[in-house]
Amino acid sequence: MLQRLRHAEIMRRVRTSGATSVRDLASQLGVSPSTIRRDLEVLDRDGTLRRVRGGALAGALNGADADADRPFAEVAVTDEQDKEAVAARAAELVGDGDVVLLDIGTTTMRLARRLRGRRVTVVTSSLAVLDVLRSDPQVELLLLGGMVRRPYHSLVGVLTEAALSQVVADRVFLGASGVRPDGQLVDTTLAEVPLKRAMIAAAGQVVLLVDRHKFPGTGALRVCGPEDVDVIVTNEGADAAALRACAAAGAEVLLA
Repeated sequence: MLQRLRHAEIMRRVRTSGATSVRDLASQLGVSPSTIRRDLEVLDRDGTLRRVRGGALAGALNGADADADRPFAEVAVTDEQDKEAVAARAAELVGDGDVVLLDIGTTTMRLARRLRGRRVTVVTSSLAVLDVLRSDPQVELLLLGGMVRRPYHSLVGVLTEAALSQVVADRVFLGASGVRPDGQLVDTTLAEVPLKRAMIAAAGQVVLLVDRHKFPGTGALRVCGPEDVDVIVTNEGADAAALRACAAAGAEVLLA
């Protein structure tokens, strides 16, 4: 099992049960206890779980929703032209008949608008995407269940993660709060990080949608490394060093 798939499954199991042991995870995932220990150390450093003797606990970080102070409607009207250009370029990557996962965010909402009238299947945890596509008879729309996170029009939690475990998509269009100079993807909200990882695990291709202002952006929580991203769609003016790091890790960079 690939490391990113294993990490997503570990997080799903920890969040479902609240705690788990190294022995149980090794047995369930078919790997050695030493491999699980290394995985837990990485996830503990990322802040997505708390490593304890013999296993791990959910809820490594506490605190308010990072998006509560800057809700969706406010973010949606920020850097509109850059986001629109990224969405337009991303839409060119979608073929008829594709199954696509759309992450939450204002840029993926704009991408959803460009998929109206297309014969595609869209799977999403974004209520904003639902609002855009709910009346379109051409688009097959699958909404992932979960707890409503009102400030950012999204669904989160163990139900959302469990639903994602049943999804096989051609590609995911992923958002992030920031891209660090070394190409690491980061986010601001604890509840969204395991969902992004689960989306990465569920898709054949990972397409990152980040306008130029997301370099370096904000966020203390690691989502994934540049080696987990296949394509980056951004604008002219994005940080050149970060884009070089991503390209060196194997990502194709498309400028909108």
